[in-house]
Amino acid sequence: MKDISGVINIYKEKGFTSHDVVNIVRKKLGRIKTGHTGTLDPDATGVLPICFGKATKLSEYIASSIKEYKAVVCLGKTTTTQDESGEILTEKEVLYDRQDIINVVDTFKGEIMQTPPMYSAIKVNGKKLYELAREGKEIERKKRKINIYDIKIDRFIDKEHFEFTVVCSKGTYIRSLCSDIGDMLGCGAYMQSLIRTRSGNFYIEDAIKLEDLDNIIEKDLFKQNIISMDSVLSEYKKVFILNKAEKFLYNGNKLSFNFIKDKPELKIDEKLVVYDEENRLIGIYIVLEDCIKPLTMLL
Repeated sequence: MKDISGVINIYKEKGFTSHDVVNIVRKKLGRIKTGHTGTLDPDATGVLPICFGKATKLSEYIASSIKEYKAVVCLGKTTTTQDESGEILTEKEVLYDRQDIINVVDTFKGEIMQTPPMYSAIKVNGKKLYELAREGKEIERKKRKINIYDIKIDRFIDKEHFEFTVVCSKGTYIRSLCSDIGDMLGCGAYMQSLIRTRSGNFYIEDAIKLEDLDNIIEKDLFKQNIISMDSVLSEYKKVFILNKAEKFLYNGNKLSFNFIKDKPELKIDEKLVVYDEENRLIGIYIVLEDCIKPLTMLL
């Protein structure tokens, strides 16, 4: 399998880190270059696209795509980690009715500022925040702009627990979102469980469990489960470069608009997927004022 490239949609189960999954898949595929597309906490489950071969260069593009999660919130308690794994810090009675909770959750729709949790992989002065947190340290974190495209309560489990679905931008911390909802209600809250149901064009109903991967490989069905680089990049506009520019194209040079076959309307800073005239995928480019410039070569 050393010559294949693409992405496989893995269902990460509880107890595995994202790096654990990468290592397991790498061994099963014969130790080819492999990488994940954005971490999931060990206690979280769900969609974890794994890139291999040339497609590892696409990790950042998949990681920056829209995400969807289902989370269960526990109201009335806060923890050191903002999730179930932490020690309880505060406990308060939950006095709110369901409509109060719905109204508060609705206020988080749109563009908001969020403070990343201490238990996260963000680096400060070369050290990850969760490493500092384990040392008992807490440092000031800058708020980040995120986008909550949609958030809705799916069900109320009991007075203290409810499940919601959120569609959000890259960099959104669901544990912080749960904590912020609790703060706004005045009773505190933590994230009890988390499932990622979507990452870009990868959905949970299509995800493959690690325990089923061996069977897929043994039955020679692996290639049928590969998502091609073309499919991963389907949301971007495609352009084709004329053969007369192939020297510049294959060397990763900037390309004049004159070399684009049947040039569509382009916008400055727009990302494009570039092919040669034989429909071979070359790379991802960005539109400048008078040319297109390569961002990621996929040859």
